[in-house]
Amino acid sequence: MNDFQDLTGSEFERADLSGSRFTTVYLNDSTIQNADLYRVTMQGVEVVDTTISGEIKNLVINGVDVAPLIEAELDRRHPDRPKFRPTTADGFREAWDLNTRLWEATLARARRLDPEQLHESVNGEWSFIQTLRHLAFASESWVGRCLLDDPSPWHPLSLPWDQMRPTPGVPHDREARPSLDEALELRHQAMALVRGVVDGLTDAQLDSMTNPLAGQGWPPEGETFPVRECLLVVLNEEWEHRLYAERDLAVLEASPD
Repeated sequence: MNDFQDLTGSEFERADLSGSRFTTVYLNDSTIQNADLYRVTMQGVEVVDTTISGEIKNLVINGVDVAPLIEAELDRRHPDRPKFRPTTADGFREAWDLNTRLWEATLARARRLDPEQLHESVNGEWSFIQTLRHLAFASESWVGRCLLDDPSPWHPLSLPWDQMRPTPGVPHDREARPSLDEALELRHQAMALVRGVVDGLTDAQLDSMTNPLAGQGWPPEGETFPVRECLLVVLNEEWEHRLYAERDLAVLEASPD
């Protein structure tokens, strides 16, 4: 390897490498986190002992689209998962009821930990309290802003995803340390927004379009979406982040005092 440029241990953060070409490179023991890999082609690669988690669609490996196989296996492992992809108004109500019950169990588990542990990050991921803050942001954005036409629905403690560019009027205080009760007050207010919408939802409304969004924020100004899509985004966020929380709670439970 003497003829290789030695970039071992390099860190690329908030870098745009779109359109780059990597030929005869070693990526062993690398960590890729919060990255987009749209339209990537890999040829002649060796993928061994590799873990990938995220949203996977149209992933073709050796000529086989493995994404449907992965989805089917996840549904098999988690029988409640398909209920988070409803197609009717009644299905959305059922999904939100189920989501509320599942999170009650996760919260009960979190309450058994020392309060300081709920601020701890596991492997660089959000803490439990940061997760609650992010879910509030998701509901405020996709329901409060998109469906209820509030141009600025965010609480100061709401937390966007880390890679979101700073946007005037949108909070982004990752380092805030509210108590669990403070985070839950925010969380419950945001959940009430969703509850109010799904309780009165009709099948006809699902395919109707939102009004164009006003003012800076997330989603961006001027965008419009099917009502169904907005609610599915929220349900997906709720499902995935609860699994992440359960995963990290298990690590915190096993850690020495």
